[in-house]
Amino acid sequence: KIPFMVPECQAFVEEFEGALGKGKGRKLYAYKVMMAKKMIKFNRDFDNFKTACIPWERKIKEVESHFGSSVASYFIFLRWMYGLNLVLFAFMFGLVVLPEVMMGLPYGSIPRKTVPRAEQDRAMDISVLLDFGGYCKYSILFYGFYNDERTIGVLQFRLPLSYLLVGVGIFGYSLMVVIRTMARNSDEGGDGGDDGQFTFAFKMFTSWDYLIGNPETADNKYASITTSFKESIVDEQENQKDENIHLRRFLRVLANFLILCSLGGSGFLIYFVVKRSQEFANLDQDELSWFEKNEVEFVMSLLGLVCPPLFETIAELEEYHPRIALKWQLGRIFALFLGNLYTFLFALFDEVNAKLEKEKSIRNATIWGLNEYYSNYSSYHNTTDIPPPDIHPADVIRGPCWETAVGIEFVKLTVSDIQVTYMTILIGDFLRAMIVRFLNYCWCWDLEAGFPSYGEFDISGNVLGLIFNQGMIWMGAFYAPGLVGLNVLRLLTSMYYQCWAVMSCNVPHERVFKASKSNNFYMGLLLLVLFLSLLPVVYTIMTLPPSFDCGPFSGREQMYNVVMETIENDLPAFIGNIFTYATNPGLILPAVLLMVLAIYYLNATSKNYQNANLELKKKMQMKTDRNSNKKSSLFSIGKSLGIWPKI
Repeated sequence: KIPFMVPECQAFVEEFEGALGKGKGRKLYAYKVMMAKKMIKFNRDFDNFKTACIPWERKIKEVESHFGSSVASYFIFLRWMYGLNLVLFAFMFGLVVLPEVMMGLPYGSIPRKTVPRAEQDRAMDISVLLDFGGYCKYSILFYGFYNDERTIGVLQFRLPLSYLLVGVGIFGYSLMVVIRTMARNSDEGGDGGDDGQFTFAFKMFTSWDYLIGNPETADNKYASITTSFKESIVDEQENQKDENIHLRRFLRVLANFLILCSLGGSGFLIYFVVKRSQEFANLDQDELSWFEKNEVEFVMSLLGLVCPPLFETIAELEEYHPRIALKWQLGRIFALFLGNLYTFLFALFDEVNAKLEKEKSIRNATIWGLNEYYSNYSSYHNTTDIPPPDIHPADVIRGPCWETAVGIEFVKLTVSDIQVTYMTILIGDFLRAMIVRFLNYCWCWDLEAGFPSYGEFDISGNVLGLIFNQGMIWMGAFYAPGLVGLNVLRLLTSMYYQCWAVMSCNVPHERVFKASKSNNFYMGLLLLVLFLSLLPVVYTIMTLPPSFDCGPFSGREQMYNVVMETIENDLPAFIGNIFTYATNPGLILPAVLLMVLAIYYLNATSKNYQNANLELKKKMQMKTDRNSNKKSSLFSIGKSLGIWPKI
């Protein structure tokens, strides 16, 4: 046995040589041990510092400990959305809004930055400002305020080019961040279930954190472990459930039919009220009621409030696993929001076409009036040096500026969504919890166990509300640059408001379930919304003519012409030739085909790797079982022979 122990003895002596010696060697070893302990403590404190620097980490951990990982995943997603919008706001504010404010012409200098004379008397009325008219309409919040000069200020800043590149770059940056997040979540992997064995034993004996020294933290950890057990028990019960498959299929088909009818009815209702609003726009605004002015926003917010609970009630027929039911609910509410939004857009672009026709007639009349002025002035004064007409900017006849009108609609939709969301929490959760809490002792039945009881946190509705709101921000930011800043404030207040509401007004779900280890389902929906939000903006840039008297692209046939002007006037000729060749359809189509083939190849390779990983897991499990059986057989043989085998 001695030769086998020599390497272990040598390793022991090398490791503790300083402690075994005397003099300088012993002091050096003590110094090394002390520094090693200090480094361990420093690393632990630095990790705690990094965790403390993560915004709202403690709030989210507290929510997770009481309501489970499924509810906490919403607040993690909300925090991620806040970070994304903060970067988008930095782009929009730093490259569009700030240059216009610092180097552009001031308010009142040109017609697009001046309230018309007919609107000045009511430009500061609260009712007008709440509808984003008056001074709000002619401010940096909207597209029409920005000037069309190629360069502004001492720095010769190219504002129209910056406006276009930032408007498109917002989509590019968002796409990059979403795909990168999805890839990182895929590395973490998992669909919410534990692949390992002995789940409950591991939770029982290894869940507690012995470094906890705060009583409140200990209570949160205790609640978190309890919730984790509930999640695992639900998973086990769902895996062992027996069901009548034919009845289940019939009920699921019936549920999907009812939901499709609801989706079709909501889309028809949106289209109907948008058409009515176009008729109201031609009437005197003073004769219209508040409801008639805000009918579109009210109906869309009401549908977003009523339909998700209706879908959840219908989904009770299907009896899916809670995690699968959540994904179905998310998909259905996503279809509802997306259908409503695109129905609103189709009706809105009908109004845009009408404004373009009106704008064309105003432009022709303006050109005719200027030509008459120049000819009359030239013939009367017998000169070719003709000054511009002396007209105050507030008195100039101007077009409807359809881009600003579209931006106002998106801002009004966002504000109404904020109002409905906050009022729903205040009335539907807080007031309901107050009634249950204080009237339960003097009521005829148990309000906590029966009706109305405490509310549960609506994960699917809140997640889809975030995604739907972000889609409106992506689409509306091109027409209303101030919309991104408004959304940052909304997300910031939502984190505190909803954290307070869920901890004080809601109770955990009756069927607690584990969230997916990766939020790729949320990210997949967000990626789809990003793509669908890009389509109307690209259609606007490439197809619709910009307004002739407002916005940074006025005076051009198409918005993208500002790029061609920059290439022709500011860049060398060979770069223009390269750009011309690169936009040739003969090169674009093969490039797209090559990208599709590359995606197909990478997808096939990924599936092969996944299959190889599964086979490797099976082999490792078989080897573990074989070793376990071998040990059991050897122990049983040794016990029967009275020999204790060495394994």
